[in-house]
Amino acid sequence: MAEDLIRIERIAAGGDGVGRLADGRVAFVPRTAPGDLARCEVVRPAARFVRARLVAVEEPGPDRVEPSCPHYVADECGGCQLQHLASAAQRAARQAIVGDALRRIARLPVDDPPLEPPSDDWGYRAKVALSVGPGRRVGYHRYDRPGQIFDLTQCRIAAPGINGLVERLRAARRALPERLERVTLRLDRAGGEHLILETAAGPVWSGGRALHAAVQGSAPTSIWWRPAGGAARVVAGADSAYPATAFEQVNPAMGDRVRSRALAGLGPVADRRAWDLYAGIGEASEALATAGAVVESVEADGSAVTEAARRQAAFGRRIERVHGRVEDVVASLAAPDLVLLNPPRAGLDPKVVAVLLARTPSRIAYVSCDPATLARDLGRLAGPTGGYRLASLGAFDLFPQTAHVETVAVLERT
Repeated sequence: MAEDLIRIERIAAGGDGVGRLADGRVAFVPRTAPGDLARCEVVRPAARFVRARLVAVEEPGPDRVEPSCPHYVADECGGCQLQHLASAAQRAARQAIVGDALRRIARLPVDDPPLEPPSDDWGYRAKVALSVGPGRRVGYHRYDRPGQIFDLTQCRIAAPGINGLVERLRAARRALPERLERVTLRLDRAGGEHLILETAAGPVWSGGRALHAAVQGSAPTSIWWRPAGGAARVVAGADSAYPATAFEQVNPAMGDRVRSRALAGLGPVADRRAWDLYAGIGEASEALATAGAVVESVEADGSAVTEAARRQAAFGRRIERVHGRVEDVVASLAAPDLVLLNPPRAGLDPKVVAVLLARTPSRIAYVSCDPATLARDLGRLAGPTGGYRLASLGAFDLFPQTAHVETVAVLERT
């Protein structure tokens, strides 16, 4: 196959380096750095752009470094995208990804936002989701080849407790269900360990106790099983009330800082009505109620709602829990003064945007894990006909070594 020399100019959303072929077409090349002169082969051509595979770096860019994780190079791990970039260059790339999305998609005249650095570039993930391949091989997918799974030994961005559990899981793989498709390893804030097994359709799995005996370490460990089409439940170990399947940031310490920034963006909340949409286990709802707000808290995940209700006793009627999809229930909520949004990667359903524009809360704080969908939604809310202006924008480095970035945008009514 013919090879091309491409000078890499920048990092795109998703982490690929971006350059141009001699014929002018844009080329996206994983594992390249700005300034690299990369010898590449085109693997997916199209009329205006191509996807290419790095063959060799003829001239390294100034910010290229040697990746510290052996899986990154030897196994072409798809879990990280930017280990080959120095930390400062990674952070600049993530800032630019946010700024570019808002300028290009939302048409907002903004600079790249400031980015709050993490406490540590490594060992921060309290949760990893691993796929299962032939021979009960447990690990991540190779980048650009989702059908290939390599056997994980240690993940450099995972917390030490997660890596300890990975090591014990590898030793106990004979006790894993035969129809296993996915394994999630999670630490809770009290130090407990949770292993969630998802299997394909088949008979009831009865091996929970044997697996628990094989993987139990010094921390309390629970084994959860989620059969195809069913709900996850504890089948061995510590049967705590902790909702191991409910959403929480994989970098909890940085997640707390994101939440604090979003709440601060709402301004004074005492005696005001607030919506906490996509509320998870209700931590932001509790903070709002503690500060004197009356809160309607909406979450679709039943396990998260159950945990939120368990914690609610101290807040009484200041928090009203609503179990349902935000787009299905938002029109029935009482008109808010303030709104906190923390949607999934897909962003806001058009129904939610329409209700926000109709109810006209004075301030909206939007927490986003996807700059593209954030930009789409801000274009609707803060565009020429939206009625809001972007009051502040900040990025948070929750996911070092990857192209992912968390953003908090605060809107105020014009």
